[in-house]
Order: sequence, then C-alpha cells, then structure tokens
Amino acid sequence: MAADEALLESAAAGAASLRFYGWTEATVSLGYFQPGAVRLSDPLLAGLPWVRRPTGGGALVHHHEVTYALALPAGPPWQMRGESWLCRMHQIVAEALASLGVAARGACADEKLGDVLCFQHHTPGDLLIGPAKVVGSAQRRQRGALLQHGSILLAASPFTPGLPGVAERSGRRLAAGELAAALRDCFARSADWDVRPSDWTTGERRRIDALAAGKYASVAWNAKR
Repeated sequence: MAADEALLESAAAGAASLRFYGWTEATVSLGYFQPGAVRLSDPLLAGLPWVRRPTGGGALVHHHEVTYALALPAGPPWQMRGESWLCRMHQIVAEALASLGVAARGACADEKLGDVLCFQHHTPGDLLIGPAKVVGSAQRRQRGALLQHGSILLAASPFTPGLPGVAERSGRRLAAGELAAALRDCFARSADWDVRPSDWTTGERRRIDALAAGKYASVAWNAKR
C-alpha cells in the first residue's frame, strides 16, 4: 500500500506507472471508508493480517489473485474528459483474459450480495464469469492524479470459500506471471503508450519506507474508522 501511494505521488509529479504484484500470505485489505471492525464479522477473516487501502471499495482477501495499481498524471493524454478508467481498464483485463482462453463479461447492474467483501458487491463495469465477480477496482485522486487499484481473482481462497475465481468458473488455472504479461501487452496496445520496465527511484524508495513505517504499519491508520 505504501508503494502504491508513492506511485500516486509520482503521478501527481508527472510520472505514470502500471504495477502488478501478489501477496506473500493471505491478507485482508479494507477499503478506505470501511470500519476496521468489519473484518471481525467473519471468523475466517478475523485472524488474517490486515491493512487499510488508500482507495475505496469493500474488503479484499488477497490470496490467489493478481493485484494491479495504475497511477496516472492529471489531464491528457493520461486522463481524458469524460473517460472512465474503471471501465477502460476492465476492458483491457477482459481482453487479456480472452487471449488466455477465458471469457469474462461486464456487469450491467448493481447487485449487493453481502456487506463486507468487495466481490460480494457487483457494480456496472465489474467483470463476471457467469454470476461470479472476478475483477473489481477502486480509485483515489490527488491533485488530479489517479490511483486505481484492482484485484483479479484467479482462484477461490479457503478464507472466502463462497467466492469462486477464474479457475472455478472457467476451468482455466492461470499463473499470475502469465496473466500479468498478457495484461501488460493488452494495456500497451489499448493505450498506444510505450510501456517499459522500470525501477523505483531513490526518492520513491525513501517515501515507501516512510509511508510503510509511519502510516500503513500504524494502528492509527488501519483502525481509524
């Protein structure tokens, strides 16, 4: 989370980034506006490590999935008036999944199947396979710059057994690296931007360390609501 907030700050200064990553152990991330106590409503979630995201939405269990973070500066060509990056990025994800033999469709209506987990709340633009949501995203803005977080559920987690992923709904077991490579290629084609590997700057590394220690590891942030 500290790394993604650092990317948002870099985007506000003019640098765009697209990041894919996974988690070393099953972890709950709460949406910015969720009360910290909501994770205690489910005994399967209550014992997991947890953190509060800088973006909104419902709780996620990061386990068998790919997480992405898209950070874009304000204004053209990064953000165009009237354009929804939630819908645009989900279309890119759908194209990447299709290239790997998985058909997903956009949700057309709002449907709430639970009060805590993001994947129990379907909103227009979310990606579904059959009746199950497998891709959802949330945003935060800072000085016009955009941070968009998203989760692509590759397979069901034992901590959320009622949420099937791509594997259960399509029969295809995708590797995280395989999907990330397809997403990068589809993103580059769709945006028509030069997408190349990069590394953290010295300033970003320092900022990540400061945010991780002073914010995302603190009770004041994680239990603030």
